[in-house]
Amino acid sequence: MSTASDGAYSSATASHGQRPWTVQFRMLGWISVALTFAYTINNFLSFWLDWPGVLAFLSGVGVVSDSAAKPAEGAAFTLGALQFLVYVIAVALAAGFAARTPDRSLRDDSARMIAIVNYIIRAAFWAVLLIGLADAVISFMRVENLLEVTVGADLATELGRSRFRGPFVHTPLLILSLLIAARSRTLGFHWLALLVVASELFIVLTRFVFSYEQAFQGDLVRFWYGALFLFASAYTLFEDGHVRVDVVYAGLSEETKGLINAIGCVLLGITMCWTIMIFGMWSKSSIINSALLAYEVSQSGFGMYVKYWMAGFLAIFAVTMNIQFTGYALESIADYRSEPGKRTKAESSGH
Repeated sequence: MSTASDGAYSSATASHGQRPWTVQFRMLGWISVALTFAYTINNFLSFWLDWPGVLAFLSGVGVVSDSAAKPAEGAAFTLGALQFLVYVIAVALAAGFAARTPDRSLRDDSARMIAIVNYIIRAAFWAVLLIGLADAVISFMRVENLLEVTVGADLATELGRSRFRGPFVHTPLLILSLLIAARSRTLGFHWLALLVVASELFIVLTRFVFSYEQAFQGDLVRFWYGALFLFASAYTLFEDGHVRVDVVYAGLSEETKGLINAIGCVLLGITMCWTIMIFGMWSKSSIINSALLAYEVSQSGFGMYVKYWMAGFLAIFAVTMNIQFTGYALESIADYRSEPGKRTKAESSGH
């Protein structure tokens, strides 16, 4: 996927002057991105580290009613205040960046946001690749009674618990994926699609040739396919590859298309992403948080312990799509205003 450094955009600098409201649009865009990360960080602090949350702090200072949240007191009040500061600092940094860089164009910021999405998706793809392979090997050795012989009875027992395998096997591989993604510059969609096909073919061969099939084989296919479907959505949006069912849009001018895309990104796209994040991550019992906190696994015997990751895919989907919609909205506003440096999507379709 091309980034600004790859030449997908040409910088619009002060040499040709900035259009009115450019800084304000950029500020709103970066605030949207900053709030996305602030919400995710606070979600981790509240439900993984048991911090009281922003609502408890606001209830403690009398901003919201006691019925909304139990008022925080003492040390909990301090932690809640720090969580509130996460939002304040995020908004301040976003607004400050836009104000301090008045010469940057909407397309420049769109490219920067797309680069952020690229990194998250690269890391996610490496994570599902490494975690999928490692967990499949562990599950195979466990179902064939090879794990105890290889690593010992105690460690074999621990590896049979999702609460051990998650933090001590999956999490280090996730950290490794973040490091690899910082060095790699390809998203690897084609490789993950190939792995899905290869894993399906492997099931067919082992079932009909060797009469062998285990639950972890199907789990691996679903794990990789779910990642391919959800993580590739942001890239498809970048390339304008999602299906448009209309008989009017194709014949409109580029300026009108830009206006329609910008309105659609804000009213439909960003709204959808925040709906997923709020309903999926609002409390410990929400659909995303509950699965992640419990390291939820399937009930298919000796299958893979990755079901909770598939709930996390929804969070990654919502975060990346929210940032991508924001960047796409800025780019669409630039198209509506006929600003120079319009991206040619065909040139970025190499992946």
